Amino acid sequence: MSPQTSKHQSLVSVNLITGFLGVGKTTTILNLLSQRPADERWSVLVNEFGEVGIDGAIIEGLGTAGVAVSEIAGGCFCCSTSESLDFSLLDLIQQTRPDRVLIEPTGLGHPAAILETLRGPWFREMINLRATICVADPKDFADLRVATSPVFQDQLHMADIVLVNKTDSAIPEATTTFVEHLRELFPPKLMILCTTRGHCDVELLDADTTAERVPLFPNAHPPQPARKTNSPPESLSMLLPRHPQRKESPQGDRAACGWLFSPIDRFNENALNQLLGGSLDVHRLKGVFNVGGAWLLYNRVGGDMTCESIPYCRDSRLEIILEQPCFKWDEFADSLLKCLKW
Repeated sequence: MSPQTSKHQSLVSVNLITGFLGVGKTTTILNLLSQRPADERWSVLVNEFGEVGIDGAIIEGLGTAGVAVSEIAGGCFCCSTSESLDFSLLDLIQQTRPDRVLIEPTGLGHPAAILETLRGPWFREMINLRATICVADPKDFADLRVATSPVFQDQLHMADIVLVNKTDSAIPEATTTFVEHLRELFPPKLMILCTTRGHCDVELLDADTTAERVPLFPNAHPPQPARKTNSPPESLSMLLPRHPQRKESPQGDRAACGWLFSPIDRFNENALNQLLGGSLDVHRLKGVFNVGGAWLLYNRVGGDMTCESIPYCRDSRLEIILEQPCFKWDEFADSLLKCLKW
């Protein structure tokens, strides 16, 4: 065994899982967690765009038992002025002693600063940076608003592997055009894989990464603060029934708002379906709800919404991101309260 190999085995393997809003990053991570070797400890660090953590709750509810999950909410830790990634990753490694960490940035996050941090002096002797995987939806490449986004372009450009997801719901010609575009990128991708529901082989994580991939738009993402907002169980138990905690977080050109409900609150499923699947111009919506005897995960991208059972059973919570800079949330909040069972 070479000294270099021995050194890498003593370091924590780290993978960055990037991708735009709603492409299936969390689903991909859940798929990878299901393939975790039994003798390895894994941890997940999740960055939420809004103030209410949903992805972390989903991973806790559906992920493999024993996987530690930490969240940073309320902004992007890719921003150059934010030290959230440094401290949160360091704390996660020290507290959980993992063999591998999967990092999921917000869908609006630029990968350049994150990768620079991971290659920097803080972590050089602590982690072994492995493949960066970008999960992408062919529909986004076909949408001019997304395809021309500098963040979207650099998520693809800086990835070692691109997982072309949701091909079952994409127009075949759109998938073909997207894959052809990816094959033209330089430096070339290590792999371009087409899949559905984030299915991929866990061996992808150990593909080699390279420092050659530099951003096309290094200044595309404006600096903004991020902060860790994990809520301890005690604070949730203090929430009064029918009096949710509301966390509004306007972020540049998008409005976001989240709600945390008392664990006692129960919702009417039919009323939720009508409200969450309604005419609100949603960019992204995720929520977990207690409907009495079951918990449901709502997941909406644009006008497409899914609803499925989830083992998570701590509290009901919702996060919505709109494609507009501001929104008066009071009317929607009243409608949400009307979905509660008496």
